[in-house]
Amino acid sequence: MLDHHGAVLAYSDERLGHVFRIYPMGEAFAHVVGYNHPWYGSTGMEAVATAPLNGGAPADLFEWGQRGRELLTGDKRPSGRDLTLTLDAGLQREAFRLLQHERGAVIAIEPTHGAIRALVSTPSFDPNRLEPALFAGRDTTTPFLNRATQGLYPPGSVYKIVLALLAIENGFVGSFESNSNGFTTSPRYRAIRDYEYYLAQNRGGTWAGHGRIDLATAFSRSSNVFFAQLGVSLGHESFYRINERLLINQQIPIAESPYGSWSMRTGSLPPLNPSDRYGLAQMSIGQGQVLVTPAYLALITAAIANGGLAVRPRLVENDTIEVLGPLTSPDHAMRLSHLLRRVVTEGTARGIARDHLPIAGKTGTAENAGGAAHSWFVGFAPAHRPRLVIAVLIEHGGAGSRVAAPLALRLFEHAAAHGLLE
Repeated sequence: MLDHHGAVLAYSDERLGHVFRIYPMGEAFAHVVGYNHPWYGSTGMEAVATAPLNGGAPADLFEWGQRGRELLTGDKRPSGRDLTLTLDAGLQREAFRLLQHERGAVIAIEPTHGAIRALVSTPSFDPNRLEPALFAGRDTTTPFLNRATQGLYPPGSVYKIVLALLAIENGFVGSFESNSNGFTTSPRYRAIRDYEYYLAQNRGGTWAGHGRIDLATAFSRSSNVFFAQLGVSLGHESFYRINERLLINQQIPIAESPYGSWSMRTGSLPPLNPSDRYGLAQMSIGQGQVLVTPAYLALITAAIANGGLAVRPRLVENDTIEVLGPLTSPDHAMRLSHLLRRVVTEGTARGIARDHLPIAGKTGTAENAGGAAHSWFVGFAPAHRPRLVIAVLIEHGGAGSRVAAPLALRLFEHAAAHGLLE
């Protein structure tokens, strides 16, 4: 198994009459490459492509002829076929290095043709050293969980991408008051407030609020108060309609063969009672009952970077490029791209602004019941001619602007240095 430059990710080695699978890249590629073991079975791409990799099911007449020659000459062990993946080994290793001491995920996709250049989940495991203790279920860090394609998380403010697109499509040009009192649909419910309110409170001070702001300002400052009001004003029907168009609640295959398949989850958005305005306000800021995977956020951001056209993420180099559909119009995608760029130039992600590397993106800090907030960033570069989309999730990492965004910047810089943004 090879990366798209030919770097070896897995190979077979025969010793004393037994064939062993060797994984030279170890933990960094474990969730993508997977493992093929006589006792523990197969996972990842080893499971999807196990037959051709191990010499089963010849692909064409030439291979059937080759199989016959092997039998005639007495060599009855079938020879397998190499499999080239879309991964870039250098970017994958760098993502793992930056993430390996955290629980989280990174996925990098080329938006125009869906090639997955990096897919990392941590904690990981060494596929060369599979032991019974790993499968006993006692490790609470869940090293076998692929957080990038299967982990469901509250998205927090990165989900405002969806609401901003909905507002653009509906021709919203208004403004809302975003003050320190916050917003609620009823005195029975706790007011939704902005991050600055709690920051000032923790320092023993007060915060006056953003005042009356428009969509562009609210998006760059990531105002919860604004987007809660926006979601309620746009209503349940339009909210669920755009989420359905954006492929929520689906499984999307990223690698398929006649012998197996691997699908990414997009997210979970359960039905909401039309009378529940507070629930809608919560979901409009990426909280409440909405959950997503990092791969899903990368997919919809890639569609925005690609003029509104979603391309199926893929892991096999020679797979056919498949368009999932237009998620929005080119004009709306361009307008949202300008908002994402403004987040980096003057908003919550301005700490990663670099003149030599224009990035567009969105930060997120997602509250969760299990502890500190999850840290998010999703974006693309170069902003004016997108070549790579990167989504970063760090469990319990805190503010996306301080944790996930700087990590994404380092990956974009690595990608630029190695020609991935050309």
